[in-house]
Amino acid sequence: MHNFVWHNPTKVLFGRDTLPKIGAETAVWGKKVLLVSGQASLKRSGLHEQITHSLREAGLEIIEHDGVRSNPLLSHAREGIAKARAHQVEVIVAAGGGSVLDTAKAIGAGAVVEHDVWKFFIGKKGIKGTLPVVTLPTLAASGSEMNSGMVLTNDQTFEKFGFGHRLLFPKVSILDPRTTFTVPADYTAYGAVDALSHVLEFYLTTREAKTPVQDRLMEGLMEKAMAACTHGLAEPHEYTARADLMWVAALALSGLSAAGLGRVGFPMHLIEHSLSALYDIPHGAGLAVVMLGWLRHHQQSHTKRIAHLGRRVFGLSASLAEPQAAEQTISALHSWLRSVQAPTTLAE
Repeated sequence: MHNFVWHNPTKVLFGRDTLPKIGAETAVWGKKVLLVSGQASLKRSGLHEQITHSLREAGLEIIEHDGVRSNPLLSHAREGIAKARAHQVEVIVAAGGGSVLDTAKAIGAGAVVEHDVWKFFIGKKGIKGTLPVVTLPTLAASGSEMNSGMVLTNDQTFEKFGFGHRLLFPKVSILDPRTTFTVPADYTAYGAVDALSHVLEFYLTTREAKTPVQDRLMEGLMEKAMAACTHGLAEPHEYTARADLMWVAALALSGLSAAGLGRVGFPMHLIEHSLSALYDIPHGAGLAVVMLGWLRHHQQSHTKRIAHLGRRVFGLSASLAEPQAAEQTISALHSWLRSVQAPTTLAE
Protein backbone atom coordinates (compact mmCIF):
# COMPACT_ATOMS: atom_id res chain seq x y z
CA MET A 1 0.00 0.00 0.00
CA HIS A 2 1.28 3.44 -0.95
CA ASN A 3 1.68 6.25 1.57
CA PHE A 4 -1.30 8.58 1.49
CA VAL A 5 -2.93 11.61 3.07
CA TRP A 6 -6.68 11.48 3.47
CA HIS A 7 -8.28 14.70 4.66
CA ASN A 8 -12.02 15.20 4.34
CA PRO A 9 -13.24 18.23 6.30
CA THR A 10 -16.91 18.08 5.23
CA LYS A 11 -19.35 17.81 8.11
CA VAL A 12 -22.06 15.28 7.20
CA LEU A 13 -25.51 15.09 8.73
CA PHE A 14 -27.02 11.82 7.52
CA GLY A 15 -30.47 10.34 7.98
CA ARG A 16 -34.13 10.99 8.58
CA ASP A 17 -35.29 14.47 9.54
CA THR A 18 -31.93 16.10 8.82
CA LEU A 19 -33.27 18.41 6.09
CA PRO A 20 -34.82 20.92 8.56
CA LYS A 21 -31.36 21.48 10.06
CA ILE A 22 -30.12 23.23 6.93
CA GLY A 23 -31.07 26.66 8.24
CA ALA A 24 -29.12 26.40 11.47
CA GLU A 25 -26.12 24.81 9.72
CA THR A 26 -26.03 27.49 7.04
CA ALA A 27 -26.41 30.38 9.50
CA VAL A 28 -22.99 29.51 10.94
CA TRP A 29 -21.40 30.66 7.67
CA GLY A 30 -23.33 33.81 6.79
CA LYS A 31 -26.65 35.62 6.56
CA LYS A 32 -27.00 36.25 2.82
CA VAL A 33 -27.60 32.97 0.99
CA LEU A 34 -27.46 32.13 -2.70
CA LEU A 35 -29.77 29.13 -3.11
CA VAL A 36 -28.63 27.16 -6.17
CA SER A 37 -31.06 24.61 -7.58
CA GLY A 38 -32.14 22.81 -10.74
CA GLN A 39 -34.92 23.40 -13.21
CA ALA A 40 -38.20 22.23 -11.65
CA SER A 41 -38.04 19.04 -9.60
CA LEU A 42 -37.11 20.73 -6.30
CA LYS A 43 -40.29 22.80 -6.30
CA ARG A 44 -42.42 19.99 -7.72
CA SER A 45 -41.36 17.64 -4.91
CA GLY A 46 -42.04 20.20 -2.18
CA LEU A 47 -38.41 20.21 -1.05
CA HIS A 48 -37.86 23.82 -2.10
CA GLU A 49 -40.54 25.00 0.31
CA GLN A 50 -39.04 22.97 3.17
CA ILE A 51 -35.55 24.28 2.50
CA THR A 52 -36.52 27.94 2.21
CA HIS A 53 -38.68 27.65 5.33
CA SER A 54 -35.71 26.36 7.32
CA LEU A 55 -33.40 29.06 5.95
CA ARG A 56 -35.86 31.87 6.71
CA GLU A 57 -36.59 30.48 10.15
CA ALA A 58 -32.85 30.82 10.82
CA GLY A 59 -33.07 34.49 9.85
CA LEU A 60 -31.32 34.17 6.51
CA GLU A 61 -31.86 36.28 3.40
CA ILE A 62 -32.29 34.15 0.26
CA ILE A 63 -31.28 35.00 -3.29
CA GLU A 64 -32.41 32.36 -5.79
CA HIS A 65 -30.31 30.95 -8.62
CA ASP A 66 -32.23 28.11 -10.21
CA GLY A 67 -32.15 26.56 -13.67
CA VAL A 68 -29.05 24.39 -13.36
CA ARG A 69 -29.31 21.64 -15.96
CA SER A 70 -27.79 18.20 -16.25
CA ASN A 71 -24.24 18.57 -17.60
CA PRO A 72 -24.03 22.04 -15.99
CA LEU A 73 -22.97 24.96 -18.13
CA LEU A 74 -20.20 27.48 -17.61
CA SER A 75 -22.49 30.30 -18.78
CA HIS A 76 -25.00 29.56 -16.03
CA ALA A 77 -22.25 29.42 -13.41
CA ARG A 78 -21.05 32.82 -14.61
CA GLU A 79 -24.57 34.20 -14.13
CA GLY A 80 -24.52 32.87 -10.58
CA ILE A 81 -21.16 34.48 -9.92
CA ALA A 82 -22.48 37.84 -11.08
CA LYS A 83 -25.54 37.44 -8.86
CA ALA A 84 -23.43 36.47 -5.84
CA ARG A 85 -21.25 39.53 -6.29
CA ALA A 86 -24.17 41.90 -6.87
CA HIS A 87 -25.96 40.76 -3.71
CA GLN A 88 -22.78 40.36 -1.63
CA VAL A 89 -23.65 36.76 -0.89
CA GLU A 90 -21.86 35.24 2.12
CA VAL A 91 -22.74 31.54 1.78
CA ILE A 92 -24.07 29.25 -0.94
CA VAL A 93 -26.64 26.49 -0.46
CA ALA A 94 -26.84 23.87 -3.21
CA ALA A 95 -29.95 21.69 -3.31
CA GLY A 96 -30.14 19.15 -6.12
CA GLY A 97 -28.03 16.64 -8.01
CA GLY A 98 -24.33 16.70 -8.75
CA SER A 99 -24.75 19.33 -11.45
CA VAL A 100 -26.25 21.73 -8.92
CA LEU A 101 -23.54 21.01 -6.38
CA ASP A 102 -20.75 21.49 -8.91
CA THR A 103 -22.27 24.74 -10.13
CA ALA A 104 -22.43 26.01 -6.55
CA LYS A 105 -18.75 25.20 -6.03
CA ALA A 106 -17.84 27.04 -9.22
CA ILE A 107 -19.86 30.06 -8.13
CA GLY A 108 -18.21 30.00 -4.72
CA ALA A 109 -14.74 29.93 -6.24
CA GLY A 110 -15.51 32.43 -8.98
CA ALA A 111 -17.26 35.01 -6.82
CA VAL A 112 -14.13 35.88 -4.83
CA VAL A 113 -11.76 36.49 -7.76
CA GLU A 114 -11.49 39.07 -10.53
CA HIS A 115 -10.69 36.63 -13.33
CA ASP A 116 -13.06 34.26 -15.13
CA VAL A 117 -13.88 31.02 -13.33
CA TRP A 118 -12.96 28.90 -16.38
CA LYS A 119 -9.30 29.70 -15.75
CA PHE A 120 -9.42 27.26 -12.83
CA PHE A 121 -10.51 24.47 -15.16
CA ILE A 122 -7.81 25.05 -17.76
CA GLY A 123 -4.99 25.37 -15.26
CA LYS A 124 -4.41 29.11 -15.67
CA LYS A 125 -5.29 29.98 -12.07
CA GLY A 126 -5.30 28.29 -8.68
CA ILE A 127 -7.91 28.64 -5.96
CA LYS A 128 -6.88 30.68 -2.92
CA GLY A 129 -10.31 31.18 -1.37
CA THR A 130 -13.99 30.48 -1.90
CA LEU A 131 -17.39 31.26 -0.46
CA PRO A 132 -18.55 28.52 1.93
CA VAL A 133 -20.88 25.95 0.35
CA VAL A 134 -23.56 23.90 2.12
CA THR A 135 -25.07 21.05 0.12
CA LEU A 136 -28.28 19.07 0.25
CA PRO A 137 -28.07 16.40 -2.47
CA THR A 138 -31.34 15.06 -3.88
CA LEU A 139 -29.70 12.44 -6.10
CA ALA A 140 -27.28 9.68 -5.13
CA ALA A 141 -24.62 9.86 -7.82
CA SER A 142 -21.66 12.21 -8.13
CA GLY A 143 -20.37 12.31 -4.56
CA SER A 144 -19.77 16.06 -4.93
CA GLU A 145 -21.36 16.52 -1.52
CA MET A 146 -18.30 14.97 0.11
CA ASN A 147 -15.39 15.76 -2.19
CA SER A 148 -13.29 18.63 -3.50
CA GLY A 149 -14.13 18.33 -7.19
CA MET A 150 -16.39 20.06 -9.70
CA VAL A 151 -17.18 19.59 -13.40
CA LEU A 152 -18.55 22.14 -15.89
CA THR A 153 -19.22 22.21 -19.63
CA ASN A 154 -18.00 25.23 -21.56
CA ASP A 155 -20.98 25.81 -23.85
CA GLN A 156 -18.91 27.90 -26.26
CA THR A 157 -16.03 25.46 -26.81
CA PHE A 158 -17.88 22.19 -25.98
CA GLU A 159 -15.24 21.19 -23.46
CA LYS A 160 -16.31 19.39 -20.30
CA PHE A 161 -13.56 19.62 -17.70
CA GLY A 162 -13.18 18.77 -14.06
CA PHE A 163 -11.14 20.55 -11.42
CA GLY A 164 -10.32 19.70 -7.83
CA HIS A 165 -8.93 21.68 -4.91
CA ARG A 166 -8.97 21.19 -1.14
CA LEU A 167 -10.88 24.47 -0.66
CA LEU A 168 -13.82 23.10 -2.67
CA PHE A 169 -14.96 20.66 0.00
CA PRO A 170 -18.47 21.64 1.17
CA LYS A 171 -18.52 22.95 4.73
CA VAL A 172 -21.62 20.93 5.55
CA SER A 173 -23.61 18.32 3.64
CA ILE A 174 -27.05 17.21 4.71
CA LEU A 175 -27.86 13.74 3.39
CA ASP A 176 -31.51 12.93 3.95
CA PRO A 177 -32.32 9.78 1.93
CA ARG A 178 -35.99 10.71 1.75
CA THR A 179 -35.11 13.58 -0.59
CA THR A 180 -34.33 10.91 -3.22
CA PHE A 181 -37.67 9.07 -3.01
CA THR A 182 -39.06 10.91 -6.04
CA VAL A 183 -36.01 10.48 -8.29
CA PRO A 184 -37.21 8.85 -11.55
CA ALA A 185 -36.14 5.29 -12.32
CA ASP A 186 -33.76 6.26 -15.12
CA TYR A 187 -31.84 8.78 -13.02
CA THR A 188 -31.78 6.42 -10.05
CA ALA A 189 -30.00 3.94 -12.30
CA TYR A 190 -27.72 6.57 -13.85
CA GLY A 191 -26.72 7.75 -10.39
CA ALA A 192 -25.86 4.22 -9.29
CA VAL A 193 -23.78 3.72 -12.44
CA ASP A 194 -21.88 6.93 -11.70
CA ALA A 195 -21.10 5.82 -8.14
CA LEU A 196 -20.16 2.33 -9.34
CA SER A 197 -17.81 3.71 -11.99
CA HIS A 198 -16.01 5.96 -9.51
CA VAL A 199 -14.90 2.89 -7.59
CA LEU A 200 -14.51 0.58 -10.59
CA GLU A 201 -12.02 2.92 -12.25
CA PHE A 202 -9.85 3.05 -9.14
CA TYR A 203 -10.13 -0.73 -8.78
CA LEU A 204 -8.99 -1.41 -12.34
CA THR A 205 -6.34 1.28 -12.84
CA THR A 206 -4.30 0.92 -9.65
CA ARG A 207 -0.88 -0.63 -10.16
CA GLU A 208 -0.46 -1.50 -6.51
CA ALA A 209 -0.51 -5.30 -6.18
CA LYS A 210 -1.34 -5.62 -2.48
CA THR A 211 -4.22 -3.52 -1.14
CA PRO A 212 -6.47 -6.07 0.58
CA VAL A 213 -8.24 -3.55 2.83
CA GLN A 214 -8.96 -1.20 -0.06
CA ASP A 215 -10.02 -4.09 -2.27
CA ARG A 216 -12.62 -5.22 0.23
CA LEU A 217 -13.84 -1.66 0.70
CA MET A 218 -14.18 -1.05 -3.04
CA GLU A 219 -15.79 -4.43 -3.69
CA GLY A 220 -18.33 -3.79 -0.96
CA LEU A 221 -19.17 -0.35 -2.33
CA MET A 222 -19.64 -1.70 -5.86
CA GLU A 223 -21.75 -4.62 -4.73
CA LYS A 224 -23.96 -2.39 -2.57
CA ALA A 225 -24.34 0.25 -5.31
CA MET A 226 -25.87 -2.35 -7.60
CA ALA A 227 -27.97 -4.07 -4.93
CA ALA A 228 -29.34 -0.83 -3.49
CA CYS A 229 -30.18 0.46 -6.96
CA THR A 230 -32.06 -2.72 -7.84
CA HIS A 231 -33.93 -2.59 -4.53
CA GLY A 232 -34.67 1.12 -4.87
CA LEU A 233 -36.09 0.67 -8.35
CA ALA A 234 -38.40 -2.07 -7.11
CA GLU A 235 -39.47 -0.05 -4.04
CA PRO A 236 -38.76 3.66 -4.66
CA HIS A 237 -39.87 4.72 -1.16
CA GLU A 238 -37.98 2.01 0.73
CA TYR A 239 -35.77 3.96 3.11
CA THR A 240 -32.93 1.46 3.55
CA ALA A 241 -32.30 1.07 -0.18
CA ARG A 242 -32.25 4.83 -0.75
CA ALA A 243 -30.06 5.38 2.32
CA ASP A 244 -27.58 2.72 1.22
CA LEU A 245 -27.32 4.17 -2.27
CA MET A 246 -26.89 7.72 -0.96
CA TRP A 247 -24.08 6.75 1.41
CA VAL A 248 -22.33 4.58 -1.21
CA ALA A 249 -22.35 7.50 -3.64
CA ALA A 250 -20.89 9.85 -1.03
CA LEU A 251 -18.16 7.42 0.00
CA ALA A 252 -17.23 6.32 -3.52
CA LEU A 253 -15.49 9.57 -4.45
CA SER A 254 -14.69 10.91 -1.00
CA GLY A 255 -11.01 10.01 -1.36
CA LEU A 256 -11.31 7.08 1.03
CA SER A 257 -11.74 4.37 -1.61
CA ALA A 258 -8.59 5.43 -3.48
CA ALA A 259 -6.40 5.82 -0.38
CA GLY A 260 -3.22 3.77 -0.65
CA LEU A 261 -3.76 2.80 -4.29
CA GLY A 262 -1.07 5.08 -5.65
CA ARG A 263 -1.66 6.72 -9.00
CA VAL A 264 -5.05 5.84 -10.45
CA GLY A 265 -6.85 6.95 -13.60
CA PHE A 266 -10.31 8.09 -14.62
CA PRO A 267 -10.40 6.88 -18.26
CA MET A 268 -14.10 6.05 -18.41
CA HIS A 269 -15.06 9.46 -17.08
CA LEU A 270 -12.73 11.27 -19.49
CA ILE A 271 -14.31 9.51 -22.46
CA GLU A 272 -17.83 10.12 -21.18
CA HIS A 273 -17.14 13.80 -20.53
CA SER A 274 -16.33 14.20 -24.21
CA LEU A 275 -19.53 12.38 -25.20
CA SER A 276 -21.79 14.44 -22.96
CA ALA A 277 -20.05 17.70 -23.88
CA LEU A 278 -20.73 17.05 -27.56
CA TYR A 279 -24.11 15.29 -27.40
CA ASP A 280 -25.54 16.29 -24.00
CA ILE A 281 -26.33 12.73 -22.94
CA PRO A 282 -26.97 11.97 -19.25
CA HIS A 283 -23.65 11.34 -17.52
CA GLY A 284 -24.60 7.99 -15.98
CA ALA A 285 -26.11 6.76 -19.23
CA GLY A 286 -22.90 7.56 -21.07
CA LEU A 287 -20.83 5.84 -18.39
CA ALA A 288 -22.88 2.65 -18.71
CA VAL A 289 -21.92 2.41 -22.38
CA VAL A 290 -18.30 3.45 -21.91
CA MET A 291 -17.84 1.09 -18.96
CA LEU A 292 -18.64 -2.00 -21.01
CA GLY A 293 -16.56 -0.83 -23.96
CA TRP A 294 -13.57 -0.05 -21.75
CA LEU A 295 -13.74 -3.46 -20.08
CA ARG A 296 -13.95 -5.24 -23.43
CA HIS A 297 -11.02 -3.23 -24.75
CA HIS A 298 -8.87 -4.08 -21.71
CA GLN A 299 -10.14 -7.61 -21.17
CA GLN A 300 -6.84 -9.25 -22.12
CA SER A 301 -4.51 -6.73 -20.48
CA HIS A 302 -6.53 -6.67 -17.23
CA THR A 303 -7.68 -10.30 -17.20
CA LYS A 304 -6.57 -11.12 -13.66
CA ARG A 305 -8.07 -8.01 -12.07
CA ILE A 306 -11.39 -8.30 -13.93
CA ALA A 307 -11.62 -11.98 -12.96
CA HIS A 308 -10.94 -11.05 -9.32
CA LEU A 309 -13.73 -8.49 -9.51
CA GLY A 310 -16.12 -11.15 -10.79
CA ARG A 311 -15.32 -13.59 -8.03
CA ARG A 312 -15.65 -10.99 -5.27
CA VAL A 313 -18.58 -8.91 -6.54
CA PHE A 314 -20.57 -11.21 -8.82
CA GLY A 315 -19.90 -14.48 -6.95
CA LEU A 316 -18.16 -16.32 -9.77
CA SER A 317 -16.61 -19.67 -8.94
CA ALA A 318 -12.97 -19.68 -7.89
CA SER A 319 -12.47 -22.75 -10.08
CA LEU A 320 -13.04 -20.77 -13.28
CA ALA A 321 -9.92 -20.02 -15.30
CA GLU A 322 -9.10 -16.32 -15.35
CA PRO A 323 -10.01 -15.70 -19.03
CA GLN A 324 -13.43 -17.31 -18.54
CA ALA A 325 -13.97 -15.50 -15.26
CA ALA A 326 -13.13 -12.16 -16.88
CA GLU A 327 -15.57 -12.86 -19.72
CA GLN A 328 -18.34 -13.82 -17.30
CA THR A 329 -17.65 -10.73 -15.16
CA ILE A 330 -18.28 -8.44 -18.11
CA SER A 331 -21.39 -10.43 -19.03
CA ALA A 332 -22.68 -10.16 -15.45
CA LEU A 333 -22.17 -6.39 -15.44
CA HIS A 334 -23.92 -6.16 -18.82
CA SER A 335 -26.86 -8.14 -17.42
CA TRP A 336 -27.16 -5.87 -14.39
CA LEU A 337 -27.10 -2.75 -16.56
CA ARG A 338 -29.85 -4.23 -18.71
CA SER A 339 -31.86 -5.11 -15.60
CA VAL A 340 -31.90 -1.47 -14.46
CA GLN A 341 -32.63 -0.34 -18.03
CA ALA A 342 -29.38 1.56 -18.50
CA PRO A 343 -28.22 1.83 -22.12
CA THR A 344 -25.37 -0.48 -23.12
CA THR A 345 -24.72 0.80 -26.66
CA LEU A 346 -24.22 4.24 -28.19
CA ALA A 347 -27.24 3.65 -30.40
CA GLU A 348 -29.41 3.20 -27.32
